[in-house]
Amino acid sequence: MRRGRRAAAAAVIPGMALALSGCGSGAGTVKVSVAAYSSNPLCAKASAHWPVTVSSQTARKVSVSSPTVRAWGNPAIIARCGVGTPAPTAAGCLQTNGIDWVSSPLDDGTRFVTFGRSPAIEVLIPTKYAAWGLAAFAAAAGQIPQNAGHCS
Repeated sequence: MRRGRRAAAAAVIPGMALALSGCGSGAGTVKVSVAAYSSNPLCAKASAHWPVTVSSQTARKVSVSSPTVRAWGNPAIIARCGVGTPAPTAAGCLQTNGIDWVSSPLDDGTRFVTFGRSPAIEVLIPTKYAAWGLAAFAAAAGQIPQNAGHCS
């Protein structure tokens, strides 16, 4: 995802503590930020289950030294554990492999945040890959217990 588009989109998404700045056209380090609640022990547990590949894309180096943030492919698919839990909503709520997610469109992809789990996991998937890459995050998201909230 392009830096300007991601930063602009992130700025308008409520509850997003720090904007992700994404990567340019090269395959260098992906510039990301650590999520506000990444120090929660459940994030350490979830990050131990990040997928090896997502949508056939391998992991890339990220700009932070936290295991709670990971990226794959170019343009980068980015995952962060420790974002705020979304408020109850029926809009954009879907279930994939037993995990509830709230989706928000971005101009160059989609932002997905786990629903009913705290802390939440955020996954940014560029349009190039489509949402089917979301299934790769079920093992990580499943490490955080499901609360009362579910997609209907």
